Amino acid sequence: MKQVLVRELIGESLREERVAQARTLREVSKAARVSLGYLSEVERGQKEASSELLASICAALDLPLSAVLNIVSEKMAMYERVTPLPTARSMPQAAAA
Repeated sequence: MKQVLVRELIGESLREERVAQARTLREVSKAARVSLGYLSEVERGQKEASSELLASICAALDLPLSAVLNIVSEKMAMYERVTPLPTARSMPQAAAA
């Protein structure tokens, strides 16, 4: 089984969302205030983006970072052939104290 890196899954997920929104790399890089080349490398899984950069890209895509991380978690579980962990939405809410 080929080893899959988290940075590759993050990049793939960001690219999928950008394409789904019919936006160009240039548009998103400008909105995220990151160079077009660097964003391209992040999307191709060649660069490991910092949490600040991920937050900026997600904001430019109007997409919560938690949603991207959840998608990445589900994809990783598929590659590992394990059952994905429950999402925050599917977990029972803690009773208010």
